[in-house]
Amino acid sequence: MWEVKLRQYLPDVRGHFSNLVIYNHTDLTRGGDYLEAMQEIADKVDAIIIDEAHHFRNISSERARRLYSITENKQLFLLTATPVNNSLYDLMHLIEYFSRRKPDYFRAPPLAIHTLRGHFRQMEDALAGHMQALNGADGSEINEVDNVMAERVLSSDTLFQSLVVQRSRAYVKRSLQHEGQALFPTREDPRVADYSLQKTYGRLLGKIEAAFDKERPLLNLSIYNPLAFYRRDKSDLDPFDTGRQSQVVALIRTLLLKRFESSIKAFEASCEDMALRLLWFIQLHNPQTATRWENQHRALMNRITAHHEQRDMVHQDDTFDEDVVTEEQKGSAVRLDEREYDVTRIVLDTILDLDQLSDFLSELADFEPTHDDKMQRLIALLQTDSTLRDHKVLIFTEFKDTARYIAEQLRRAEIGPLMQIDSQSKDSVSTAIRAFSPYYNGGSSVELAADNVPEIRVLIATDILAEGLNLQDATCVINYDLHWNPVRLMQRIGRVDRRLDPLVEARLINDNPAEAAIRGTVKVWNFLPPADLNRVLSLYERVTHKTLRISKTFGIEGRKLLTPDDDYEALRDFNQTYEGITTPAEEMYLIYQELLAAYPDLFAQADGLPLRLFSGKAAYPDELSAEARGVFFCYRLPAPDVTTAEWTTESGFTRWLLYNCVTGELEDDAARIHPIIACTPETPRRVVSALPALSDIRKRIDVHLHDVYLKKMQAPAGVKPILLAWLELS
Repeated sequence: MWEVKLRQYLPDVRGHFSNLVIYNHTDLTRGGDYLEAMQEIADKVDAIIIDEAHHFRNISSERARRLYSITENKQLFLLTATPVNNSLYDLMHLIEYFSRRKPDYFRAPPLAIHTLRGHFRQMEDALAGHMQALNGADGSEINEVDNVMAERVLSSDTLFQSLVVQRSRAYVKRSLQHEGQALFPTREDPRVADYSLQKTYGRLLGKIEAAFDKERPLLNLSIYNPLAFYRRDKSDLDPFDTGRQSQVVALIRTLLLKRFESSIKAFEASCEDMALRLLWFIQLHNPQTATRWENQHRALMNRITAHHEQRDMVHQDDTFDEDVVTEEQKGSAVRLDEREYDVTRIVLDTILDLDQLSDFLSELADFEPTHDDKMQRLIALLQTDSTLRDHKVLIFTEFKDTARYIAEQLRRAEIGPLMQIDSQSKDSVSTAIRAFSPYYNGGSSVELAADNVPEIRVLIATDILAEGLNLQDATCVINYDLHWNPVRLMQRIGRVDRRLDPLVEARLINDNPAEAAIRGTVKVWNFLPPADLNRVLSLYERVTHKTLRISKTFGIEGRKLLTPDDDYEALRDFNQTYEGITTPAEEMYLIYQELLAAYPDLFAQADGLPLRLFSGKAAYPDELSAEARGVFFCYRLPAPDVTTAEWTTESGFTRWLLYNCVTGELEDDAARIHPIIACTPETPRRVVSALPALSDIRKRIDVHLHDVYLKKMQAPAGVKPILLAWLELS
């Protein structure tokens, strides 16, 4: 996308003799010439722009560490629509690229934050308090960050206001309307594509429920939790290590459940992979038992081998060690010391787990796609719905096994032209994007035809395509599986629900007249199993011990499926989350835009006005006190220039202050001050207080600013706050 847009809007900044270079995130950890390129960035580059910066929130990852090392002493811009994914600490880790992990980096006024982590801990506690109020009376937990609540906590935070330039989708829409450029599609209410898990899985559904029983699970996964079988004094163990192993078991169970809901092929692949890992563990500790189990289940092992070959996971070979168990799977199991662990019990547990997985896989042995109610529902939709049948469709799934299964079945149903893309696809992402969405990526249908490139109508993708791409040639999105993370769902929908370009739209419709009827609308289908939904959710709670709160995202309020007859409050909540809530700062920007549109010569008039402009108006009685008297001040506070260290007003910032004459309190939150001081051209000027009294108040404000800001910043003598305007409220 960056390549296309820079070529379109800034053609002169590219080429061998320019000073602009584009790299991919993955280039950070590549070898060869890229090592030299990354070092050159560290040595010579002045400014770096990181798109989709939330990928670097895990600052301990290899890629993030590399980025951290080359961004020191750079002017750095981080772009992301989702700075908070799992917790507010995600944002803290991004801020650490600026603060260089110095806890007291923001200690100076006006922020005066002594420790960054402590500051975020306070915000996390505030968020937890808000979220706890939403929890059930039974003490169940919310599974993930409530994005709306997180937004409210952050919007009033001074650090967030200082570092983050935030523009919600709602703000952008309203802002562009002032300029007459607003062109966003209309997103229709999401539709539910219902299907039956019972029809698809049959007896296996009941077996899955039994296996994930909270009190007596049939799948223990003991090889991932060996500390539970520690022979020596368990008081010597680090609680962090024991807790981490328990979490790993919970994560594996959760992954199995998610793949179960996604598709029968994804679940089957996971069961097969896990069976091989368990068998390898037994092989390490008791080879005779492993060989015996393998021989007893020879038909199953042959089927697993065949499936792995179909998935291009292994090369054909005759030996079990080399052709079925990959090096990655071998590495996931280590030989345990029998003096420290009760290995015999772990092996016995693992054999029982193998038997359970074998039972699952036996149920799937005779499975036919015609039994897959979910798949048949998808095929029927694509064949009968006029929009899905005749226009471009983007189908998302979380797992590559599901994506490949969908592609195979749609090809058999002669639905297409289609392409399937995942992290291991032979086709590149750029190839898929160009073939599926040529117009919003600098091309056209005509150009594809001239290059003998088939244009794709149906694109099946994992979340590798869920962010940072322009796919607006399509207007339809299908979420084939139930993604637990609302952020990811928003990113998926955002591939087609994006700002439209009038020139591109004209070209697209001119070349493809049949598209005119659907342009400007976005349609979303979510695959949900209404009859079995409670069973899926209860399974999830059993595994994670948490209440699932993706409900507002997918149109489920509590445990109720959203249908046209149900309450649409949940859908409105999701729309609000997706569009974003305009912050008080954004609201003020919008008013400012309206003001300039109504009075285009206002800047010229303002240049002719004197400094320390003074006026007055009637106060709102409810805003200040019973007597409602106060004074508003607008100051410009100087700050040292980052390059010259000279104190200037250009390097400083503006502060609004509202002094309450009755209580003596001082308000400095612009969002709360703004409605009190707002005026229209018709607002009468009202000045009633004696000027000496107002001057005394102004002197007290000057002293306050000196003490809380300039003095703590160790400003040199002669540096003073500049009064720009003040307003009496009477």
